[in-house]
Amino acid sequence: MSETETLELFYQRKLDQVPEGLRKDLGHFNVFRLEDCYLPDAQPVVYSRRDFYKIALMRGRHAYHYADKSIEVDGSTLLFFNPQVPYTFEPLTENPSGYFCIFKEAFFSEHMRGSLRSLPMYAPGGKPAYMLDAVGDAAVSAIFQKMLTEMGGDYTFKFDLIRNYLMEMHHSALKLQPSETLYQHADGNARIAALFAELLERQFPIETPAQQLSLRSARDYAEKLHVHTNHLNRAVKTVTGKTTTEQIAERLTAEAMALLKHTDWNIAEISYCLGFEEPAHFSNFFRKHAQVTPVAWRGGVSMG
Repeated sequence: MSETETLELFYQRKLDQVPEGLRKDLGHFNVFRLEDCYLPDAQPVVYSRRDFYKIALMRGRHAYHYADKSIEVDGSTLLFFNPQVPYTFEPLTENPSGYFCIFKEAFFSEHMRGSLRSLPMYAPGGKPAYMLDAVGDAAVSAIFQKMLTEMGGDYTFKFDLIRNYLMEMHHSALKLQPSETLYQHADGNARIAALFAELLERQFPIETPAQQLSLRSARDYAEKLHVHTNHLNRAVKTVTGKTTTEQIAERLTAEAMALLKHTDWNIAEISYCLGFEEPAHFSNFFRKHAQVTPVAWRGGVSMG
C-alpha cells in the first residue's frame, strides 16, 4: 500500500493543478462532476488512505477495494470514504458518470459540535456503499447539483448551505439498506477498534467548563475495554492505519477547535476540560497538532 494521499497529491493527480492557499485551508471542501476529472494518460487510483473524506455518486459497473473487502456494484451507488480506511476503485465500464465531493474533517468541526466519525458509514467496520434506485439517484444528483451551484456563486453563507446538503446526503443514505451481503463479517480487530471509537466519541462534546475528560491515554481506554494496551494498539493500527494515541490526539484537537470557536471559555478552562494539567501543556499540544496557537485559532488567523 502506498503512502497516504494528501489533498495536494489528489489535485495534482486529478486536475494537474493545486489550488492556491490549500495548505492554509484546514476546512477545505470541493465538489466535482466525475466526467470532468479524467485527464489523458491519468495514473490509476492506487490503494491507499487519503487525509480527507470523500462522498461519491457513481453510475455504471465498478469494483471497489475497501479495507479488507472487495465489492462489485452495478448501477447507481452512493459511497462514503473516510481517512481511516484505505481504498481504491476500478471502473468496469467505459465513461462512468456521477459526482464526488471531498472535504477535511475541520469543514464540520469548526462549525458544528460532534464528529463525523460517529456516523455509521464512517465507523470502523462500517458499510460505505449504498445502492440507489432511479428516485434515489435523482435525489442525490440534485444535492450534488446544488453544491456545484453554490461553489460557483458568491453567496456569503454558501458553505453553511453546503454543510446542510452534506448532512442531508448522509441521512438519505442512512435511510437505505446498506449493501450488507457484499461484506465479510468484521474480525476481532475491527470489533475492538469499533468499541474504542465508540468509547472515544462518548466523551464528547464537552458542554460545560466543569466537565472533564476521564480517558486521556491508550492505557485508559485499554483498561476500560478490559484488553491489554498492546492489543488495543495493534487492533486500532491494523483497522485504521493510525495509532490509538494519534486517534485520541486528533479527536482532542477537533474538540479544542470547536470550543475555541463556539464558546467564550478561557484557555485555562478549555485546558482543564480536555484533561491537561497546565494551560501551557494544552497550548503546546494544540500548536503541535493544529499548526497554530489557540489564541490565533480563536481569532481566525489560521484561516487567513
